[in-house]
Amino acid sequence: MSKTIASPRRRSVAVSLTAGLVASGFISMLTVAASTAHAAYPERAVRLIVPFPAGGAADMMARSLAQKLSEQLGQQVVVDNRGGAGGTTAAEAATAANPDGYTLFFGTMGTQAINPALYPKLRYDPVKDFEYVSLTHTTPRVLVVHPSVDAKSVQELIVLAKKNPGKLTYGSAGNGSSSHLSGALFASMAGVEMLHIPYKGSAPLLNDLIAGRLSMTFDSYAVYGEHIKSGKVRPLGVTSITRITSAPDIPTISESGLKGYDVSNWLGLLAPKGTSPEVVARLNTAVVKAASDKAMRDHLAASGIETTSSTPEAFKALVVKEIPKWAEVVKKSGATVD
Repeated sequence: MSKTIASPRRRSVAVSLTAGLVASGFISMLTVAASTAHAAYPERAVRLIVPFPAGGAADMMARSLAQKLSEQLGQQVVVDNRGGAGGTTAAEAATAANPDGYTLFFGTMGTQAINPALYPKLRYDPVKDFEYVSLTHTTPRVLVVHPSVDAKSVQELIVLAKKNPGKLTYGSAGNGSSSHLSGALFASMAGVEMLHIPYKGSAPLLNDLIAGRLSMTFDSYAVYGEHIKSGKVRPLGVTSITRITSAPDIPTISESGLKGYDVSNWLGLLAPKGTSPEVVARLNTAVVKAASDKAMRDHLAASGIETTSSTPEAFKALVVKEIPKWAEVVKKSGATVD
């Protein structure tokens, strides 16, 4: 079989044609046309997968974010609630989506930093399988006790727990949940033994705590704010390293006797791996502008939710830092998924 070789004259014509196209600006025009495809993003509705059912605090955050992103992007951002399995189902759906910018993921401390330790056969990599866009919210938890508990400060609670090992109970939204691990981290750092009682969600936990069937919990201020004001539960400290805007009179656990304790439950926007840098940059700009909306910030702050934003690099660095921290907590606590 003979091999066709272009003649010198044909090669010369091809080179001349290419040179002519470059000189005429045709090739550069093609490059510009390709880049403007991203500039036009988005041209249709965008789906935001949320790893929680509708109606909860995370869903409220996701929907307020979706509304502001819709305004910034000029296309509707539709919330797709996929609760269950600790957020793994939603995360897997997001990583399997086409990386074209039309499927986004509302990632959490649980899906990105805690699940790798809880699920040995996790079918997604929280770092490698996503493009990080921006942090969007932080939701510090609050340590609250039933009024019958003889402790009015974190230090007094630690003393009480040491005198009564295993007798004080703390409820959580489930084994391996952030509220469970917040309590486990507290017990580990304070050197105390407390009995963990897992529930299926915050609602039944709240009922038992108010009824006095539980000693305490480490849960979202959004859930307990009104009950703190009414005196049904007593706040001892917030879990973040700084006080929260909506309750500045409640000290942090760190400043109240357990220095260095810090649990700031965070959430943020991600996209499937392979989403173009141009689309990620467009989304990041939209999040930054959305986060500056005072009305939204004030509305969420009333529930103990801090609205924020970050660079993609800072968000990813946070996740990389948090994964080993929670792996150690999970290991010490012996936490397993339900």
